[in-house]
Amino acid sequence: MSAKDALKKAEAKNLDLVKIAPTANPPVCKIMDYGKYRFEQSKKEKENKKNQRIIETKEIRLSLNIDTHDFDTKANQAVKFLKAGQKVKVSIRFRGREMAHPQIGEETMKKFAEATAEFCTVEKPAKLEGRQMLMFLAPVANK
Repeated sequence: MSAKDALKKAEAKNLDLVKIAPTANPPVCKIMDYGKYRFEQSKKEKENKKNQRIIETKEIRLSLNIDTHDFDTKANQAVKFLKAGQKVKVSIRFRGREMAHPQIGEETMKKFAEATAEFCTVEKPAKLEGRQMLMFLAPVANK
């Protein structure tokens, strides 16, 4: 059908002639209410956006010589974040002469990962970056 005939048909029905595949040979067109189509598309996009969940990253800072009660409190806080479906970034900042003992920081990180192991998986293991040691924990997928 020629483009003029298709356009006349669309105008007779009080609808729009929309190109579906303009690069095809011959181009493919459809007679539809374009305003209604765009409205439905935007409505679907809004619905999909509403159902989307944004994962936040929470940070927990430990010190190199943290006491047991403080450690347990931080671990409980991390478990709370993980249960809520958020990722947790665990960091230890080395100050002054503490830089000479990164192995103590690694032990603390391993101990922290073991304390929260039931609720998380280690996304990125402990790694020293400058004066900070970082480790990322992701919540365990619920089945």
